[in-house]
This record gives sequence, C-alpha cells and structure tokens, in this order.
Amino acid sequence: MKLFLSFIAIVFTMVTSSAQEKLPFHEIPATAETYTPQNVLARMVDGLGFRYYWSTEGLQSEDLSYQPKGAGRTCQETIIHLYDLSTVLIRLTKTDFPQKKEKSPMNFTAMRTQTLLNLQALSNRIKISKDVSEFDTTKDGKVTIPLYNLINGPIADAIWHTGQVASFRRSSGNPINSKINQFTGTVSE
Repeated sequence: MKLFLSFIAIVFTMVTSSAQEKLPFHEIPATAETYTPQNVLARMVDGLGFRYYWSTEGLQSEDLSYQPKGAGRTCQETIIHLYDLSTVLIRLTKTDFPQKKEKSPMNFTAMRTQTLLNLQALSNRIKISKDVSEFDTTKDGKVTIPLYNLINGPIADAIWHTGQVASFRRSSGNPINSKINQFTGTVSE
C-alpha cells in the first residue's frame, strides 16, 4: 500500500510539474533584434511575467497564508491583487483575451495560470501594435489615461508586488529557486 501511495504521489508531482512547465515565462522569450517602443514595453511585461512565474512557483499553503507582522496583505491577497492588475492591463490596452473563469471560484493555481496567460497576451498585444500611443485611453478624442500611467501604475505596481511575494515566501521558509537568473531571464538546469 505504501508503495502504491508513493507511486501515486510521484505521478501526481510529475503531472503537476509537467503542466506548470507549459505555462508562459518559465524563461523570458528571446529578445527582439531591434529596439522599438513596442519591444521595450513588451520586454518590461516579459520581465514581470518571468519574475511572477518564479515568485509563485511551488508556493505552499503556509506561504500563501504568510503575512508580515502588523497590517498588510497576506501572500494570497497579494497574488489576488496581481491578478487584478493583470486584468486591468488587459482591459486598458484593449487586449482581446477572455478570462477562463470568474475570479471568485479561482484557487491559487487557476489564478496563477490566468495571471501568467494575461501577461503573455498583453506582451503579445504590445509586440504587434503599430504605435504604443494606441494604448492611451481616450474619451471624446482626449487622452484620459496616457500610456505612461500604465507604466508607472499597474505595470510598476505588479513588479513591486511580485517582489513582495518573493520576499514573503523567503520569510515563510520557501525561498525562490536559486537556479534562476533575473538578469538574463533564464534557468540553470
């Protein structure tokens, strides 16, 4: 019986790992050959996706419930906020990318997956844009939310909170994978 349960646990771990490897941003995609506003902006999103992938990879329930002393969000609440930021970016950039399910029934794994897919869709949308000014939000022909506000707003906020998740997990005893290279966006195997 113990052998059977061990076998099931190993198969479950392999299936889970295999499924997670198919998510975007395990590594940062190859760099574009030219520097355009679109490529630079998309690279910021790719860097965010890479950091989010590894900050959230392998989180356990004790990591998700971690909260720094005093007031503040738990790790899980921070991850929910990151999902919300990704959906705001999808909406404000008019990226046509439907959410697979409603937010309320999502568990951590589903929310992590959807956040990574949102960031990938956003990056892809930016890369194919003709001009980044199309991401300015306008009303009656006037810019109401310039692209700059997306950069220093939800994009920078998501980078900030992804760093918090990495810090929270380190504090809860589950540090980020030491084989990742944030500088190159790669993983040593």
